[in-house]
Amino acid sequence: MLQSATVERSYDRTWEEIESMLEQAEFKMREWKAWYETCKDEGDKKGMKEAARNHKALQGVVKTLKWTLGENGVSDPLD
Repeated sequence: MLQSATVERSYDRTWEEIESMLEQAEFKMREWKAWYETCKDEGDKKGMKEAARNHKALQGVVKTLKWTLGENGVSDPLD
């Protein structure tokens, strides 16, 4: 039988910290989009793949942070 590990959470993040993390995630997401375009122009398929993967991951981060902040129009970060 599998035992579930107890995860300890501090719940001590401030709204300002969460908003700051959202800004950072959006900035990094734009950087990866720009890197994708650069790689595309240079024909670097490996770079394009890496940039697309990281951009997509950050889209999930951004959506989750917006959901956490209760932003209108973000009802479920898993959709």
